[in-house]
Amino acid sequence: MKLRFDLALVFASLALAHAAHAQLRGAEMQEANATWKKVRASLFDGKAIATPADDMLAIEAPIRADDAAIVPISIKTRFPQSASRYVDKLYLIIDSNPSPISAIFQMTPQSGRADIETRVRIDDYTHVRAVAEMNDGQLYMTTTYVKAAGGCSAPPPKDAAAAQAALGKMKFRVDGIPGSDQPILAHLMISHPNSSGFAIDPASRQPVPAHYVRTINVSYAGRPVMSADVDFSISENPNFRFWFVPQGEGELKAEVVDSNELRFESAVRVSQTN
Repeated sequence: MKLRFDLALVFASLALAHAAHAQLRGAEMQEANATWKKVRASLFDGKAIATPADDMLAIEAPIRADDAAIVPISIKTRFPQSASRYVDKLYLIIDSNPSPISAIFQMTPQSGRADIETRVRIDDYTHVRAVAEMNDGQLYMTTTYVKAAGGCSAPPPKDAAAAQAALGKMKFRVDGIPGSDQPILAHLMISHPNSSGFAIDPASRQPVPAHYVRTINVSYAGRPVMSADVDFSISENPNFRFWFVPQGEGELKAEVVDSNELRFESAVRVSQTN
């Protein structure tokens, strides 16, 4: 009996050691990625980044995506935005994409919660990173691994004429009512092919020119809520879910500029009846 008990302890210790080694090895692989090293040097200039930072933020994505051209991504922070302490920027980095810096979201205390949901293209199996930069300059990162490939070269929309006709049209959906000083959820939908430049037109066999949303600025009652610099890593017909604090009734407005310098605007009145 004692021998069996001792063996059980040995096996348990070996299992724990293996799990710890695997976790350490995974962290080493995340940091060893050559693309990430270049991105880190470019964006953060050698600053310390706390990782893993599960107590600060989380990133959610499917382990294996059903469609590499439409991969849902959710970045969630673990604390509310306030005037004294808030996430200033959220970086979305997809290591294996042709343009790994996929989005930089500029947040404000008016955001209420520095959470973002969107859909992205994944070009190859990759680490996907969310980095939060606080208003005091501190950096925190969380990482997940997504198995998907071919998203950046996925075929263009079947009805190109319809896509062109709807270019730049936007819709807002707001879940909540103003006046409570609590964050409410907004959903911005932009009609745009967001062409990556890597897809081939099946009829002409020629590359479809790159044409994608480049910047987004969202304000409420004239005050900034969220802005973003994005690229073709964001899926066709970009969608963004985010939070804002509607202090009283006002207009939620989005201004969008794409890579061809086309400009689009949309607004919705947020009132007690929304």
